[in-house]
Amino acid sequence: MKDGEEKILVAVMGTSYENMTMIVQNYVESLIGKYSYWNRTLGADHFFVTCHDVGVRAFEGLQMVIKNSIRVVCSPSYDVGYIPHKDVALPQVLQPFALPSGGNDIENRTILGFWAGHRNSKIRVILARVWENDTELAISNNRISRAIGELVYQKRFYRTKFCICPGGSQVNSARIADSIHYGCIPVILSNYYDLPFNDILDWQKFSVILKESDIYQLKSILKSIPHEKFIELHKHLVEVQKHFEWHSPPVPYDAFHMVMYELWLRHYVIKY
Repeated sequence: MKDGEEKILVAVMGTSYENMTMIVQNYVESLIGKYSYWNRTLGADHFFVTCHDVGVRAFEGLQMVIKNSIRVVCSPSYDVGYIPHKDVALPQVLQPFALPSGGNDIENRTILGFWAGHRNSKIRVILARVWENDTELAISNNRISRAIGELVYQKRFYRTKFCICPGGSQVNSARIADSIHYGCIPVILSNYYDLPFNDILDWQKFSVILKESDIYQLKSILKSIPHEKFIELHKHLVEVQKHFEWHSPPVPYDAFHMVMYELWLRHYVIKY
């Protein structure tokens, strides 16, 4: 990390959103003035990485950067200014994973659907209210406490066919990557959301994508999926697990290379 980057990191931590936006604006504008490469395309051949609402809010004072540069973001929701043909969705992957990846273990998956988390969005509130007492869906309106056992939350993924991934306060979450890693078919329950690596992977082959209005028919939708279709989804899910892992140094086809390929694809879209 360079000296200037260290200073901005210290300045941003513990400050208000307003001050943070101003600090980032001043810092980026100083870089634009210092390095002539920016001025060739007004930043169209540059990219920057932000995650959660902090990163989104930090760049509010730099509308030219948001408009021209490629944003690699963990919250690719259209309501935060995400531009799908220009920006890149970054998967949230919390590594190292607590347990090994799920594989050819379909016979152990006896739970129809699973979700446990905080009710920090409207769709999550509805999910918990409608389904938390269902006998075939394991829905809990709180994260599973460690007090009832070690890694109970992670182990539940191994036993479940479909893991519900509802939009939260930041739309995306590590639950999607967790579901993929543990071999549980992710059920994407969110409107206006760009899935990670959507330009490369066909999510229809290893996930179930629903509108938020489908929440009331969730159980019937999942039960209507034939077993043969579930086996096919699970097979493809295992095949894409390698794309949702980070390595240092990177290895072929991992998340780093997927992001780099997404960025490379943008040179067809952005014209100077």
